[in-house]
Amino acid sequence: MNWPVAADREGLAHAANLLRAGGVVAFPTETYYGLAVDPFNRRALDRLFAIKRRPRQLPILVLVSGREQLPQLTDALPMVYQHLIERFWPGPLTLVCPALPSLPMQLTGDTRTVGVRQSPHETAAALIAAFGGPVTATSANITGFPASISAREVARTFADEIDLIVDGGVTPGGCGSTLVGLDRDQLRCIREGKIAFAAVQEAAADFYQKR
Repeated sequence: MNWPVAADREGLAHAANLLRAGGVVAFPTETYYGLAVDPFNRRALDRLFAIKRRPRQLPILVLVSGREQLPQLTDALPMVYQHLIERFWPGPLTLVCPALPSLPMQLTGDTRTVGVRQSPHETAAALIAAFGGPVTATSANITGFPASISAREVARTFADEIDLIVDGGVTPGGCGSTLVGLDRDQLRCIREGKIAFAAVQEAAADFYQKR
């Protein structure tokens, strides 16, 4: 057992190397601890589903460093999303975008969409920078059970099933990111979380009024 490690340069470099090798790494975000794998590695995704006991039809959310990484996941970012990104990122707003056809089906849940956000958590951002690309950010829990808010809880939940825990302290918990999609050009709240959907709607209304 080679975890947890500190969220310093050495620990993050080790985590990034494990991700490149198909490993599973737990790390803190602005909501809960998440489980990171390389989102383009099908074997790593299969392992992630097995560890979480997660139904295969459920897609996996992805963290990016910012909009510059979005072309790796989608080539059809709705204009209103660009406005929401300027307003709410980095922050707990996950935007469901049309997925590139090349993305693994495990990542999209065969929905042809992918959920993305930019986390404001320093450790999450540093992990993405060390890895050099997007990472998955599904919550660190067995499906149906509460998500972990500390390295200790992650260790208690997964024992030796994951490869590393990056210990970034205790996370706020409470609720996850707000998950928003588009249905016939209308914003749809898939899951309300840290950001009130009413605030997202207000920001979108401001965008449409200025067009």
